[in-house]
Amino acid sequence: MNETRRPTLKLSGIARRYREGDGFLEILRGADAELWPHQSVALVAPSGAGKSTLLHIAGLLERPDGGEVEVEGIQTSSLGDAQRTALRRNRIGFVYQFHHLLPEFTAAENVMTPQMIAGLSRHESRRRALELLDYLGLAARANHRPSELSGGEQQRVAIARAVANAPALLLADEPTGNLDPETADRVFIALMSLVRATGLSALIATHNLDLAARMDRRLSLRNGLLVETA
Repeated sequence: MNETRRPTLKLSGIARRYREGDGFLEILRGADAELWPHQSVALVAPSGAGKSTLLHIAGLLERPDGGEVEVEGIQTSSLGDAQRTALRRNRIGFVYQFHHLLPEFTAAENVMTPQMIAGLSRHESRRRALELLDYLGLAARANHRPSELSGGEQQRVAIARAVANAPALLLADEPTGNLDPETADRVFIALMSLVRATGLSALIATHNLDLAARMDRRLSLRNGLLVETA
C-alpha cells in the first residue's frame, strides 16, 4: 500500500461491552481494521455477533468503550458531539436494510434533503439529486413518492441519499436483506458502481455470501475481533 495514502477508516483496538445482569457482555474485544478509497469490504458474521454495533461505532453513532476510530486521519475519540455530528454528516453515508425514505417527499426530494441540511441551495441540491438518480437508473422515477416505487427502486433512492453529500465512507447494514435475489443483485451492482466511480470506501454488513464474495475484501467478527477471510 502506498504510504502517502491514508485509510478512509481506521479502527484500532475497538472495544464495546453492554451491561447484562450483574456483569457485562463483551461484543468487541479490540477490533482492528483499515478501509481504503475505492474499496468495498464485506462484514460477515452471525446475527448477534456485533455487526451493527461495529457499524454504529465506525459511523460515530456510538462511542466505543476503548480504542480509536479515525475517519480520513481524524481521531474522533476526543471530538465533542457537535464535531462528531458534523464529521458524520459531511463524510459518512448510511444505508440500512429498510430504506427509511420520507413518504411525503418524492425520490428527488428525499435525495435533496441531506444536501439542504448541509447548506446546499435548493437548486444545486436538486441538480445533484437528479444526477444521482439518473446514474442509478431512476431518472424517470425522480418525481414519484416512495409508495409509487418498487422495493428495489426505494433502496436505490436510499443509496443516492446516502451519497448525496459526497461522503468518503459508506456504511451499509444488510442493504439487500429485504429484497428478492434478482432485485438484490441489481441494487448491489448499483452500489458497487458508485463505490468504484466515486472513490468511496464501503463497509457492508451482509448475510449474503454470494454478494460478499464479489467485494474486494471480506471481514468476519470472531470472538469480538475482526478477521480477514478469503
